Amino acid sequence: MKKVLILCVTMALVTSLATLVIAQNQGPDEVTFTPKMGTVTFNHAAHQGLTDCATCHHTGEFAQCSSCHGVTDDAPKAKDAFHTLCKDCHKESAKGPTKCKECHVK
Repeated sequence: MKKVLILCVTMALVTSLATLVIAQNQGPDEVTFTPKMGTVTFNHAAHQGLTDCATCHHTGEFAQCSSCHGVTDDAPKAKDAFHTLCKDCHKESAKGPTKCKECHVK
């Protein structure tokens, strides 16, 4: 439960910062996540224009997941959401990392 709370707070902070930047352009150039497995640096700038924003930000809004799902068990785990979205797209396009250590850096 503590891990979920820490993840939610971290995501809220990242989302808040990203929302401020998005108002000026199309978001931050990079977004960094720090799960236990190792730091993941997502090159947001490189992904812009490959698809529409709603593909990743499924509501079309740039809000944190818990703003709609709440902090209960009805929200998908961030790990599952990111892994499904990122890995599926990378496999489909035959571009980008699909293995753990290709994204997670200790």
